[in-house]
Amino acid sequence: MHYDYLIVGAGLFGAVFANEMKKRGKKCLVIEKREHIAGNLYTEEMLGIQVHKYGAHIFHTSDERVWEYMNRYAVFNRFINSPVAVYGDELYNLPFNMNTFSRMWGVKTPAEAEAMVESQRKELAITEPKNLEEQALSLAGRDVYEKLIKGYTEKQWGRSCTELPAFIIKRVPLRFTYDNNYFNDLYQGIPVGGYTAVVRKLLEGIPVRTGTEYKEFLGACRADGSMSFGKTLYTGMIDEYFDYRLGALEYRSLRFEEEVMPDCDNFQGNAVVNYTERKVPYTRIIEHKHFEFGTGKGTVITREYPAKWQKGDEPYYPVNDACNNKLFDEYRKLAQKEGNVLFGGRLGQYKYYDMDKVVAAALEMAEAEC
Repeated sequence: MHYDYLIVGAGLFGAVFANEMKKRGKKCLVIEKREHIAGNLYTEEMLGIQVHKYGAHIFHTSDERVWEYMNRYAVFNRFINSPVAVYGDELYNLPFNMNTFSRMWGVKTPAEAEAMVESQRKELAITEPKNLEEQALSLAGRDVYEKLIKGYTEKQWGRSCTELPAFIIKRVPLRFTYDNNYFNDLYQGIPVGGYTAVVRKLLEGIPVRTGTEYKEFLGACRADGSMSFGKTLYTGMIDEYFDYRLGALEYRSLRFEEEVMPDCDNFQGNAVVNYTERKVPYTRIIEHKHFEFGTGKGTVITREYPAKWQKGDEPYYPVNDACNNKLFDEYRKLAQKEGNVLFGGRLGQYKYYDMDKVVAAALEMAEAEC
């Protein structure tokens, strides 16, 4: 059996690429090491609720082509991401906007809020930030930093803000309007019926093998000569593909603690609530029914804990500091010599992608192949 493409990973990048190549008459086989498709987008129904098993995913884009493409495979609801943040006994709206500043300082007008931020910046007088803490203070002032940035960021990265490079926070979006919409994109929503259904439609008519490790599968194919492939799209970790021969790239991982609450209809009143104090071990609680405006009985929540990544753990975020980017560049050079192997997605390209950028990159790669 010969396939034009072996696609390693049934996440969004692999599914879009496979879908596009099938349209072009190419024969594809998709393998996935997990027992399910859709990667980190995977949703599973519980109590009639689509539960985001690997953290909250809200689709948003200003790319009309990508939005039109996704709407071929999904009907999106009108969900607007408006998270809130808990600091001690205080509750704040996110992103940082007039509702945030009014709660923090008792101000009512944009001029008053801007004056408060500017006075704190001037008082600190940081002109050349040496680390993330100084960068955030120079952009947002002490109050916003101490209550809403510091603890959350340190939990995410597992390090003190004084040990993190300044470039991680290039800007702090301070919005002087009473608008709680987290994203500025033109299009936003959650697919009705969950993301798994979307990926299933993308992979329709394409053979998929779950619970299949790439190297074991490839070894078996070579041993018995049962399958051959023209090209491979690899969406796993690029350093793992090369057996870490240049060293391991650094990632951050996550741990999820799920709680099914059949007797509680509304736990927190919002899809996402962030906890910004360092002493609270999780970064946020997700209540999944609010993504689809659920009103039925029962609810499901997920506490999200940042975790140090070690080999064998699930990698979620690449740590794109200077050292890791330099190492990735060396792996990229190795990848360019592989000939018939393409590397895609956040792990294959060691880059954090929003979902719309994943779709755009996969479409671009498919077009380049033809």
